[in-house]
Amino acid sequence: MARYTGPQTKIARKFGEAIFGDDKSFEKRNYPPGQHGNNRRRGKKSEYAVQLQEKQKAKYTYGILEKQFSNLFKKASASTGVTGEILLQLCESRLDNVVFRMGIAPSRRAARQLVSHRHITVNGELVNIPSYSLKAGDVVAVREKSKSLSTIEDSLANRSEVYEWISWNSDKLEGNFVSVPERLQIPENIKEQLIVELYSK
Repeated sequence: MARYTGPQTKIARKFGEAIFGDDKSFEKRNYPPGQHGNNRRRGKKSEYAVQLQEKQKAKYTYGILEKQFSNLFKKASASTGVTGEILLQLCESRLDNVVFRMGIAPSRRAARQLVSHRHITVNGELVNIPSYSLKAGDVVAVREKSKSLSTIEDSLANRSEVYEWISWNSDKLEGNFVSVPERLQIPENIKEQLIVELYSK
């Protein structure tokens, strides 16, 4: 399973946002990486550079590589509705993202690992594909044998975010993917229109 495994703080500094979640190293040095860091005078970015950066930010945020992201865009383009919004909805509907949103894992990277290591079920069936696309009404749960995993317990203990499109039952350690989120319900700071413009060139 191909995925990005490189440095995270460096990427976050590049975008000027903690896109991988809380990061103490980023807080200390929230300026661009490189020898000159803060002092480097960068000229005005071209339109293409701005669009490309937005696409890269979306890819790193959701942990998706180029080929997969391109396929998601094609799927979004073929759907009826606003392409950029549908693209983000497809990203949010991925199983690894929903596991992260439910608080079962502290980050998308950790969520991907839980899914691929067969700790998560969907509608009672084991699913080990992080990119599995959920539909409204699907029930995501922690597998019975995995409920005592300390990583899951710790993550749920620190669970603070609540999303309208996800319901969570802490007794059963299962959640319901109530509906595909509307754009306003997606908290990520991504200008999806720039991504659409880039792919439309």
